[in-house]
Amino acid sequence: MKSSNANNTKLILLHPYIQKQGGSNRLWLLALVSFFTLAFLGTLIYSRESMVASAASRVASVNNQAGSSAATAANVPLPTTVINALVHYASRSNDTYHMSHKDIKIISDVLRKCAAPCNLLVFGLTHETLLWKALNHGGRTVFIDENRYYAAYVEERHPEIDAYDVQYTTKMSEMKELIALAKEQVRGECRPVQNLLFSECRLGINDLPNHVYEVSWDVILVDGPRGDWPDAPGRMSAIFTAGVLARSKKGGNPKTHVILHDYYRNVEKICGDEFLCRENRVGSTDMIGHFVLERMDANKFQFCGHNRTASL
Repeated sequence: MKSSNANNTKLILLHPYIQKQGGSNRLWLLALVSFFTLAFLGTLIYSRESMVASAASRVASVNNQAGSSAATAANVPLPTTVINALVHYASRSNDTYHMSHKDIKIISDVLRKCAAPCNLLVFGLTHETLLWKALNHGGRTVFIDENRYYAAYVEERHPEIDAYDVQYTTKMSEMKELIALAKEQVRGECRPVQNLLFSECRLGINDLPNHVYEVSWDVILVDGPRGDWPDAPGRMSAIFTAGVLARSKKGGNPKTHVILHDYYRNVEKICGDEFLCRENRVGSTDMIGHFVLERMDANKFQFCGHNRTASL
């Protein structure tokens, strides 16, 4: 039996090549799977980045279009019908100190013709403050007032209003003395072309924010400060400052419209003639004096061509 079992035993030999071939196939399969996995992940990441970039591009495009539309809308003037309605209702106010329709119309017409964006500087916070802001649609409007508390009150109630306070050191009773002093110093501190921020002229306003002196104002309206009694500050400083700002402007339109309200009063008429000049007056009513001043060379030292102050 022992011999028979030995004769029936079969020997199976596995060639080393077969083992190596099976291992090699598995390696190739693993490499192939890894390749397709990496390719899929790469495609997925690239697609995601492309989608994000495309979305960002669309958002930027929308923002640019919105910004462009807003800028365009800001530069579009108010329709004439809207302007006429604003002027009409403002002049029909029950407020004792409101302007007449005739006077408001003069100022409105100047602002309507002012090239956008128009720079408007107003001395005095009055009943018409919101009207001036609305009529100068898309432009820059700054208000200067003598009462810091009222300026803060107006800004709180109307955040769109840009108002600053100034402490006037003049008195109406000193008008003649101040004009004489300005004439004496016309080549120095009170010269017609200068940056008033650094001026010591008693008639010059030098304590406003820096940017007020840097803006090239197209229209300046003087409707303040108070000027109804001898100790009131009067508008001498406001008129002198308006004249200097108009002559000293650096850019923009070389011409500046300066409008004086209450032109019938002595201070407004005398200081208007002295510092804005009769030859620059283009129109007037009982209440309004309208002047157009041009940019002046810094080497000239006279306010008016026909009078009184020294020239170089």
